[in-house]
Amino acid sequence: MISPLDRTPRRKPSEQSRGSFYAVFGKRALDVVSAALGLAVLAPLFGLIAVVVKFDSEGPVFFRQERIGRGFRPFVIYKFRSMVKDAPGRGPALTVGQDSRITRMGCFLRRTKLDELPQLLNVLKGDMSLVGPRPELRRYVDAFHAEYQQVLSVRPGMTDPASLKFINEASLLAQASDPERAYCETVLPEKLSLAKQYIREYCLLLDMSVLLRTLARAFLIR
Repeated sequence: MISPLDRTPRRKPSEQSRGSFYAVFGKRALDVVSAALGLAVLAPLFGLIAVVVKFDSEGPVFFRQERIGRGFRPFVIYKFRSMVKDAPGRGPALTVGQDSRITRMGCFLRRTKLDELPQLLNVLKGDMSLVGPRPELRRYVDAFHAEYQQVLSVRPGMTDPASLKFINEASLLAQASDPERAYCETVLPEKLSLAKQYIREYCLLLDMSVLLRTLARAFLIR
């Protein structure tokens, strides 16, 4: 005889993860504390980078761009500027290979991922998380709207498993005859698949692992 308890439907792993204490409270608490501490500790580095960016090439210190966040809400993402000030008008949205629009300082910032540090402000504001699917431009979100229904159920992040897999994305796309097509048909679908897998499985241990691996690869000379 089957007990009534045995007939109780079991939640899927993804539902367990999304309903866990970490998912509901811990992840955001970790984001706020880490972002606040990071901004305080890294303030001297921010100042140094700002001075070098300003003197390296003409233009603002920060690069601002609209991205699509949780629940399809747009927000402005912050980065240290790594390209010439009029870069959007001088080439495609994708950065491919040794893009001539990248400044001297920009090469170093991109290689070490230091250009991403201002996104700690986005994390503190609640636009982003430390770990989560990377936020995309509206054009790509619109093109893959059905896929993003799940992906944008969480805050986008500064890094995620897809960021680690495609850490040399610009070099990879440079090998394609049509980088835009390669991105839309190969790279982005794989990123979305990894993002959905992350959403099903994320927990404190996974997030810490992704953060540590990101730091290790960012400062590895490539």
